[in-house]
Formats: sequence, C-alpha cells, structure tokens
Amino acid sequence: MKFIVSSSQLLKQLQVLGGVINSNNTLPILDNFLFELSKNELKISASDLETTMSAVVEVESDSKGSIAVSARLLLDTLKTFPDQPLTFKTEGESAIEISSDQGKYDMAFFSGEEFPKAVSLAAPSTTVIPSAILANAISKTIFAAGNDDLRPVMSGVFFQFSPESLTFVATDAHKLVKYTRTDVTANESAEFIMPKKPLNLLKGILSGSESDVSIEYNNSNAKFTFDNFVLVCRLIDGKYPNYEAVIPKENPNKLTVDRASFLNSVRRVSIFSSKTTHQIRLKMAGTELNISAEDLDYANKADERLSCDYQGDDMQIGFNSRFLSEMLNNLNANDVLIEMSLPNRAGILTPIDGTDEGEQVTMLVMPVMLNS
Repeated sequence: MKFIVSSSQLLKQLQVLGGVINSNNTLPILDNFLFELSKNELKISASDLETTMSAVVEVESDSKGSIAVSARLLLDTLKTFPDQPLTFKTEGESAIEISSDQGKYDMAFFSGEEFPKAVSLAAPSTTVIPSAILANAISKTIFAAGNDDLRPVMSGVFFQFSPESLTFVATDAHKLVKYTRTDVTANESAEFIMPKKPLNLLKGILSGSESDVSIEYNNSNAKFTFDNFVLVCRLIDGKYPNYEAVIPKENPNKLTVDRASFLNSVRRVSIFSSKTTHQIRLKMAGTELNISAEDLDYANKADERLSCDYQGDDMQIGFNSRFLSEMLNNLNANDVLIEMSLPNRAGILTPIDGTDEGEQVTMLVMPVMLNS
C-alpha cells in the first residue's frame, strides 16, 4: 500500500487519537495505530479495548490495505517535521517506509488483522446534540465525578435523556452537579453512565467543533459521531444513585454574592486552612459574609469580609474550600446564589446570570462539621 499525506494534518489527528492509548497495555498491539487505507481515505484507529476512536484523513492514493504502526514512534517522528507532504509505502511484509524532503525512515508494522475491532451497536437509540452544548455539559459536570474504584458508578457522568430535556449528573458523594438542557430533547427516555476517559477525549475535540454530535447508545455501549471522528466506548455497568433524593428542597437561608470576589476570597483564605480538611467557615449575618479558616497545628489563620445579600437566620457553616473553589470556577455567572437550611445539610449553588436559554445548573456541596 502507498499513500501521500500532509504531515501536519496527520499529526493533528494522531495527537487526538493518541489520548486513547494507555501507557501500559496488556496487549502489545494496542500500542499501535491501525491504518486502514481505501483509495483517498485513510481511517486511523486507536483503542484500549474499552474505548475505540477513529478519524478519517484525506490522502492521495489508489491502493488499499490495513496495517498497525507504533504510535509512539510515529508521533515522535511527525512532531519533528515542518508541514510537508509525506509518502508512506509498505516495503515487503514487515516494514513501512516514510519519505520526506529530508530523507527516508523505515518502521516495522504489524498486520491490521490483529487489531481488535470496534464494537458494533445492536439496535441503538439515537439522539443528536450540538457539539457546543455537549462540550459544555461535559466540562460543567466531569470535575464532580468520583475516583473511587469501589464505587464505579460514581466515577462517570450520568446521562439522562427524555422527550422534555437532557440531564447530565456527576457526584462523588461530597459534591454533586446536575446540568439540564430543555432546549435539546431525545425521542425516548434513556439513561446510561459514561466513563471519564472518553468524556475527556470528547471535551478536548468538541470545544473547537461547530457540528452536531450523533449519540447512539444501547445497554452496554455508546457511539459518538461528529466531523470526521467516531468514538465507541463501553458504558459503566450498574444503577446510578437516586441523586434527586439528596438535593434538599426546603432552603430558607439564601445568600447572593459576587462570584469572582467570593472565589478569590475562598482561594486566599483556604491557604490558611488545615491541610487535611481544607475547611473554611462561612458566617452570614445581614449584609455581611465572613469567610475564615484556621490551621491549629501551625497557628495560621485568616479572616475576610465580603458584602453580600443574605436573607435568613444568622448562621455558620463549614465547607471544603477545594470543592467550593472548583464549583465557583466552573460557573460563568457574575453573581451566584447559595441556598442553605442547616449547618449539617448540603448547600446548593446556582448561577443567577450567565446561563443560556434552556440551560440550568445546580451544584450541591456537602458541609464539613465545624469544630467550635
């Protein structure tokens, strides 16, 4: 087989696909990219058995064939070339020769037959989402997903599709994010749990895309198709916890505060908090919010005042500053509303402005017990 391709175009696609490949694979063939050539189309795939992703690149060729080439070697070589056409040509049964303006390079290849085939989905349901909305849904939720291997269902993002809306939820039992779009809907109700790795890959590519993403899914797999990419992944098996049950409904104490000022205060004050609990204390009274932290082991402490709009009983509540910072950082609003009921009940964070038509974001953060 022989084809001519632009070095920069090939590198761009391979760098995206390289994100699928694990550093320590059980099967040596998974350290390779699969090249499937069919005349002017070169389909490149990468897989870790759970997730398989492919991209199509236009090339000049009139031959066909399929081979697997070392991902690391090819990426390292392509990174060093200025933009130019490269000629790939198989030599004999085991080597492929790359010719550039500078010289020739020989690389071993394996038969494409050895490469695991991507799963084909039997009787899938399909939903189409604009790429900007999906990218936003992933970035607003993925940071809240857990890392606990003992609770695999919480290590992914829960997709809940219905004819009324699309909802995306992530939680690690300390924080929870529910992101809903009522301006995009599905034909029928469905729910599944997506693992983090394919979502991070999607987030990276979708941010620059303007096309629609077609999502096909059944009970065990999901397939995302957009632009010239196709990503197929295995879903997380299990039942997602009933997240609605943990969102407190009655929250009489309402705090409205400028997001940027609040975030900066939390970041500054948290430097002085205990390195094990990252605990900061919020004290609300009238139009004043007092944010404080102290680390008794090192006699460090900090205290800041912010003006705010607070309606409710005077109260003190403790939060993990890292969770609070993450949440505030993931909102685009100028002002945020924090609703609370008691110092031992979760606080609910919602943006007051900065959301699109049909977009709703609810963030929940569990309190930490204050040592009075």
